[in-house]
Amino acid sequence: MPELPEIEAWRRALDEPVSAFPIERAGPAHVATLKTIQPPLSTLEGRRLAGARRRAKRLLFPTDDGELVLMVHLMSAGRLRYLRAGEKGPKTPAFRLRFEGGGELVLTEAGSKKRAGVWLLTPEQADEELAHLGPEALGLGPERLAEILAADSRRLHPRLSPYALSTQLSSEEIERLAEAIDAELERGLELRERGANDAKTYRIHNRLGEPCPECGTPIARVDYEEHTIFYCPSCQTGGRVLKDRRLSRLLR
Repeated sequence: MPELPEIEAWRRALDEPVSAFPIERAGPAHVATLKTIQPPLSTLEGRRLAGARRRAKRLLFPTDDGELVLMVHLMSAGRLRYLRAGEKGPKTPAFRLRFEGGGELVLTEAGSKKRAGVWLLTPEQADEELAHLGPEALGLGPERLAEILAADSRRLHPRLSPYALSTQLSSEEIERLAEAIDAELERGLELRERGANDAKTYRIHNRLGEPCPECGTPIARVDYEEHTIFYCPSCQTGGRVLKDRRLSRLLR
């Protein structure tokens, strides 16, 4: 989950300010952004948030009375900011919470497509919405990772060959993968908390032709119809350069 460091850094930054004051006004929200009608957003007004939580890519803001949970899914282009009293923000955000004292929590989304979402739920409804999600990636460990990999045969993208099957990994490879997941997510989180952008955080992604940080081999890529994978031919594929998957299905 490469988004984890960025979203967790946002959660940590929002935790204290969103709980400092009661909510003065909830909304407005763009019609495509608000995914629930009942209870209405106005139900939040006068309540206080208990801080910021995270489950996978979703940010959760429970009320301190335990009755409601505001859930936000940023998708790929959403951004959530806390504006302090007097700080200028967007005129028409996709969603806004105004707090007593003048602070605001605002959701913006780049582009014309409105994919980010806001839900106002009871705790029971929130549990149902999140029930399908898998375990958190950070701190997963080799034993739990091995169980997950053995349960379904899928191709892997980073760290090992992009075409390696999850059910055919050795115990050594699983342990190495588990250690790499933790190391990279912790490294990314530290950088995100310092304000680093994608270019400074990602070591392989979108770095075609640049030297691999581990061995110095130029980074390569393989293209699919819907996405692109960047990889190191030396570290991940034993020197093999993978073919464009949009044009060829010969390489396995």
